[in-house]
Order: sequence, then C-alpha cells, then structure tokens
Amino acid sequence: MIATTSLEGVVTLAPRRFADSRGSFQETYNRDTLAGLGIDTVFVQDNQSWSREAGTVRGLHFQAPPQAQAKLVRVLVGEIFDVAVDIRAGSPTYGQWTGVTLSADNNMQLLIPSGFLHGFVTRVPECLVAYKCSDTYAPTCEGAVRFDDPDLGIDWGIPADQAVLSDKDAAAGPFADLDTPFTYEARP
Repeated sequence: MIATTSLEGVVTLAPRRFADSRGSFQETYNRDTLAGLGIDTVFVQDNQSWSREAGTVRGLHFQAPPQAQAKLVRVLVGEIFDVAVDIRAGSPTYGQWTGVTLSADNNMQLLIPSGFLHGFVTRVPECLVAYKCSDTYAPTCEGAVRFDDPDLGIDWGIPADQAVLSDKDAAAGPFADLDTPFTYEARP
C-alpha cells in the first residue's frame, strides 16, 4: 500500500505483513513492486542507526548533487517521528515539512526523494532505524539545517533543549542561510 503526503514525492509505504503462531514475515523491499507503484529509485547503500535514548534527534540532513540521496526509511525496533522538508528551489511547497510516525509495530516506511531535508526523533529508548539510499555517502556533498529552526517550525514533540544531538547536528546552520543545490521540476 502507498499513500501520499502533503509534499509531492514523499510517500508512505506499508509492506504486507504475514503473521502466524511463529511470528511474522514481510518483504521490506522489492524493486519490481515499487516500480509497479511508479517508484523507480535504485538503491545502492543500506544504513542503520541505533539510538540509546528517547528524544535523540538525527537531522536535518541532505546530500547534494552529484551524489544526492533519496532514502527509504523504516524502523526495526522502537518508534520515531520521521520528517522531510522540501528544499527544492521554485517548489510550491519549498520550506514546508511533513512528518510520519514509523515504528516496528506499524510497519510503515517513508520514501524521501532527493531535494528534501531528512531527520527523525526517537520516541522511545533503544531505537533501531534502517534506511536505503540511492547514492553512496559523500562527505563533501553533505549538508544540514538546524532541527529546531524557527522558520521551519517543525513540531518534534519534545522541547528543543531536551533533544539529544550530535555535535555536528548541534552546529548546523539556519534554514535562512541554506543555499539549496536543488531545483523543483514539475512532474508530468
């Protein structure tokens, strides 16, 4: 099942889960199934992050061309609030955000195309998040925006001063200073 969000191109996916007395099984990624849904993104790298504490914020990140990344995010253990922010110059939704709760229980995934900031906050301790990327990590192409930027107004569900951040995320700049490398292209 696929569902749109308020941002064009950012969609949620709900893979079918088959359960019986032993537990459950699900196919979490199938290129042909996604192509049948109109998603032709090719993924080349899998990442995984583990967060010890509830309130851990990872983001807001992007990777610029020529190694821009789309991501397909899911939660293996725990629960997160996952956020995408449109940073495509000329987009009718530039600077707007959408957020979705992803958890091991709800089985949802979030597809975030390139041209968007991405970040999440853990809702519970001991969260394990996995995501596919459409290009490999390139430190010279990475960028970030402050998670609590007032121009974005993202409701993370926690007070900003209680967020557990990396030094790098704590030093991220404001949205107003972002010189976006992305340009909006209307879809046919």
